[in-house]
Amino acid sequence: MKQEKLTILAQAGIHARPAGNLAKAAKTFKSTITLNKDGKIAKATNVISIMGLAAKQNSEIILSVDGEDENEAFEAMKKIILEAE
Repeated sequence: MKQEKLTILAQAGIHARPAGNLAKAAKTFKSTITLNKDGKIAKATNVISIMGLAAKQNSEIILSVDGEDENEAFEAMKKIILEAE
């Protein structure tokens, strides 16, 4: 399992577009991918669940990836989160 605490840099936080990008990317991997903000956990394949975290700019979330392609999935998801606009 790979885990890392990330800070949301996007001024608008994780809104509909980046949440959609995360979910679309997460569905391409076999690993289980979750986001955790303040104890609330969202499956990365669910746009509504991701948006429910209400991750604003400077919020901290924990990205967790567990499975056979976790390294590739982790890097892809981390890139989407950190480069979201």
